[in-house]
Amino acid sequence: MDATFTLVDLAGLVALLLWGVHMVQTGVQRAFGPSLRRFLAVALSRRLAAFLAGLGVTAVLQSSTATGLMVAAFAAEGLVDLVPALAVMLGANVGTTLIVQLLSFDVSRIATLLILAGVIAFRRGGATQARDLGRVGIGLGLMLLALHLLLGVITPYEDVPSLRLLLGALTTQPVMGVILAALLTWAAHSSVAVVLVIMSFAAKGVVPPDAAFALVLGANIGTAINPLLEAQAGDDPAARRLPMGNLINRVLGVVLALAALDPIGRFLVVIEPDPARAVADFHTAFNLILALVFFPLLAPYAALLRRMLPARVAATDPAQPLYLDAAARESPPIAIAAAAREALRMTDVLASMLEGARAALIQGERRRIGETKRRDDVLDRLNAAIKAYLTAIDPDALSEADHQRLAQVLAFTTQIEHAGDVVEKNLLALAARRIKRGLPLSPEGARELDALMERLERNLRSAAAVFLSADARAARTLAAEKEALRDLEAQATAAHFARLREGRIDSTETSAFHLEVLRDALRINGHLVAAAAYPVLEEQGALLPSRLRPSGESPDESLGETGIEA
Repeated sequence: MDATFTLVDLAGLVALLLWGVHMVQTGVQRAFGPSLRRFLAVALSRRLAAFLAGLGVTAVLQSSTATGLMVAAFAAEGLVDLVPALAVMLGANVGTTLIVQLLSFDVSRIATLLILAGVIAFRRGGATQARDLGRVGIGLGLMLLALHLLLGVITPYEDVPSLRLLLGALTTQPVMGVILAALLTWAAHSSVAVVLVIMSFAAKGVVPPDAAFALVLGANIGTAINPLLEAQAGDDPAARRLPMGNLINRVLGVVLALAALDPIGRFLVVIEPDPARAVADFHTAFNLILALVFFPLLAPYAALLRRMLPARVAATDPAQPLYLDAAARESPPIAIAAAAREALRMTDVLASMLEGARAALIQGERRRIGETKRRDDVLDRLNAAIKAYLTAIDPDALSEADHQRLAQVLAFTTQIEHAGDVVEKNLLALAARRIKRGLPLSPEGARELDALMERLERNLRSAAAVFLSADARAARTLAAEKEALRDLEAQATAAHFARLREGRIDSTETSAFHLEVLRDALRINGHLVAAAAYPVLEEQGALLPSRLRPSGESPDESLGETGIEA
């Protein structure tokens, strides 16, 4: 029974350590994520600067995976070449060792102080950044506390013969130790936590030095497996060059280190008698030497990766998401940006639908009706994929700004999908009816409808720009289009009834068709305004809750017809 309780305590403390690492990562990402991303983007111009930037950013984030996701996003956008991207990952691998170096010293006495300061900053900090830094303090304190308690749990069992026999077997079978640590690191998603646990076992003499070093090598492989496994099967192979390159150089480094493990182990034990410090030094030395070896070879190595994973040239399913990287969900700002980029693809699909409806309505091109209806299926599938992707993000990892942007992306995709439904179910139905009945359009009517559809396409481009830039002036201009089209509808309705009163039967059906097209265009434009303009105006407090004027208020006061604050 005591052994069972000990295993539960051990598992709980490892979980506490993992949670502390998670809190540090999320706190730093929330506080400095955009700044670190901008810094990394600037530093990617040169190989050495990229290496140092990867080291520095990862030392702050304590996650080479998060750094890799940022670089992968830049590479996917064509903003960075593979050589500096690989240099960043070499620096990131070194950066993850720095927190292990720090915690290899006896700093457990400040654990409670860090937790106390973190809680005070989290609860009292008025600014979001102060709360995020408080989260970092709590996370560091929990890590130190978990390591201190872990040593206490291990101490009574350090001399158990069966345990020493089991762990001592790893000394004679270092490959098994590498595989075991790689699997644990893959499951934990944190090489830092696994190396810290190994360091704790080594400090109490439970794990022999050579076995501890083999476990560290496995942890270095395990942390490179996750980004490769989490890549979507439908991704362009070129997008997997970076995680594949990072994994290959680590595997090669581990093979060479295993071959020289005995002399390395004897050397480190002589110069560093403290087992915990020896583990930390080995972890840092391995990644430093790996960086020094591969750094001069990055250009031919990148060329080899390009040959191994050539860019896809075949046409893809237009409804297949291109930017929804599953691994990016570990970094919410990057994931939301990827979803926003996918949402802009929906505007391209809707633009092609408007173009098809325009040809069917005015030129009477029957074949465009079927083509345009199929594009609505693309819209529906993209919208569903984006929603599923965003709702899978851990809400606890989102900052207030992240929540707001996520809601904007969801609202934008929903409104664009609704606009596509109006095109499919209404405009295309009107076009099919006109073609079936052979209803003629006067040259003037054709020009008006052509100008109307062109105006809708222009407003769609404006909506995409507002969604991307969140510019208030552009949002107001787009919102004003709603009122302009409403006035146009009123004028067309009045003209239609005038023709009815005059008894011009020959133009009655044509004007009714024109009026229905205009009303559907008004609905589509309303979805565009709601998708992009209203969220921006509402965020800035420029959008009033109702278009109704308060009773007794004159028309000049405070509110125009658009419902936008004057």
